Amino acid sequence: MKRNETVLMFALGAFGTILSMSMFSATPAETAPPVQRVNGPIVVELFTSQGCSSCPPADAFMAELARNPSIVAISRPVTYWDRLGWKDTLARAENTNLQRDYAQRGGVGAGVYTPQMMVQGSGGAVGSDREKIRALIAGARNSAQISVTANGRSITVSGAGKPAQVRLLALKSSTAVKIGSGENGGRFIHYANVLRGEKILARFSGGSQTIAIPAAFASQNGADRLAIIVQQDNAGAILAARYLP
Repeated sequence: MKRNETVLMFALGAFGTILSMSMFSATPAETAPPVQRVNGPIVVELFTSQGCSSCPPADAFMAELARNPSIVAISRPVTYWDRLGWKDTLARAENTNLQRDYAQRGGVGAGVYTPQMMVQGSGGAVGSDREKIRALIAGARNSAQISVTANGRSITVSGAGKPAQVRLLALKSSTAVKIGSGENGGRFIHYANVLRGEKILARFSGGSQTIAIPAAFASQNGADRLAIIVQQDNAGAILAARYLP
């Protein structure tokens, strides 16, 4: 059974704070190294919580998806179940806010519940429902493309002219947590590609745009993996994504 947070969402009101994100100018590289163009993978985001007894099967499925090179998998632990007796050690208010934005926009699988997987920012389902998630992945498409330089210091975004944000995500590829109390008390649960930091790098409105990657961002909060996402404003559709080397 999914755990629904719709009532709690209204009770909490303007919960959390919005991540303060630094803006970086999109400037062409002086000497552009060769680039390798790839077909962009599909983004799957899992909204999960250490305080949700329904979440471990979805967490395990997420670990499988994270091993698939055609998917950018992102675990986004939320904060609203902390009140059940265990404060999620990986949760971020920004994840909670993004899930609420998706819910406000509506669409397939909309709502604020755990576990929820969102595919390409456009449709969702219960995160343990493998059949529905795989169907959403099979039907997802990209309308933009991300190329990365050989040295990994910059990217080029190109494609359709839809106003969007280019975001850099720092992920922890694998982490395990022993949960001390609450619904999962006593369990030792593994999480894949947990979000540890997020930054807006630039705005994208179509054409071709080269953007520098800040070197100091990679290692924050134990992160060991970077990803780029190009997403329309107001929790809109994801246009392109990829991991950085």
